[in-house]
Amino acid sequence: MKQSLLNQPLHTNQTDMPVLMLCQSASTKEKDVNDCRTKVTEKKRAKDLAKDLKNRLFSLLLNSESHHPAISFLSNMSGNLDLSMGLSLEEATQWSKSLDVLLADPRGIAAFRAFLKSEFSEENIDFWLVCEDYKKTKSTDKLGSKAQHIFREFIRSDAPKQVNIDGNMRDLLSRSILLPTDSCFEGAQRIIFGLMEKDSYPRFLKSDVYVNLINKIQANNSHR
Repeated sequence: MKQSLLNQPLHTNQTDMPVLMLCQSASTKEKDVNDCRTKVTEKKRAKDLAKDLKNRLFSLLLNSESHHPAISFLSNMSGNLDLSMGLSLEEATQWSKSLDVLLADPRGIAAFRAFLKSEFSEENIDFWLVCEDYKKTKSTDKLGSKAQHIFREFIRSDAPKQVNIDGNMRDLLSRSILLPTDSCFEGAQRIIFGLMEKDSYPRFLKSDVYVNLINKIQANNSHR
């Protein structure tokens, strides 16, 4: 008798199974929808931040009211921005073509500056930025005040962010800022650009900052 009971098949209420599966399916779908909404929200926020960074940085460079607002804005903004979000792999890989291409994208500037800061040489990109701002200054009064500020901040021998230029260029600039023109820093800017292009830029392309960014973008793409 015991043996016959053991051999009998177990009976499950089949009507309960579809309900259970339906509940599980609904719960899974709801979770997937919520996860999808979260990802869309994060991506939209990142794209908006990247767009804001680009628009506001270029606007500041073209219409700055203070000495070099682009630098402080870039530092603050890039600190809150996940560059891997809203940045395509194609856009990021374009940065490896040339330093010019990299510096044409504010997100590239932000990434490059983060790398330079890790090497304690962010004064180079900061100087390049203020020179870009300076060249676009229309007001003669602002041109003079900005020239004095750039000289004090980056050029003179005790400048807090002194860039690597020779004594002859330093002396030339000390005379040029007495009657400043929109091109008086172009020679020094070319020197600093050349130093970054030859030295810092190749290291940036091999750095954790850039490699990790590329990997993160690829990981984001694989989860879509």
